[in-house]
Amino acid sequence: QVQLVESGGGLVQPGGSLRLSCKVSGSIFSIDTLGWYRQVPGKQRELVAKITPGRRTNYLDSVKGRFTISRDGATKMVYLQMNSLKDEDTAVYYCNAAPPDVLWDHWGPGTQVTVSS
Repeated sequence: QVQLVESGGGLVQPGGSLRLSCKVSGSIFSIDTLGWYRQVPGKQRELVAKITPGRRTNYLDSVKGRFTISRDGATKMVYLQMNSLKDEDTAVYYCNAAPPDVLWDHWGPGTQVTVSS
């Protein structure tokens, strides 16, 4: 069973930066397309960024140029560098597999990102 543990969230002012980390256990990892998702209360979870095993990346339009996803196969970690944060980036952020891969059933606890002055 895959286990996911996210960390690195916090409270930051608009324009600030955060780096999120996700430890992936129990998967082959090297063949997985991985993604960062976010969710705010009352809304569906949305895919923010994804990275293929070959390190090809895709981003939600609203975060392009501000967020960067990366992965480390040696440590089975996936990261999300978030710069120029905006109020609307406030959400709980999660990692999981990403399309075209099938998402894993069990989500991690997520990490709260709050952007506020």
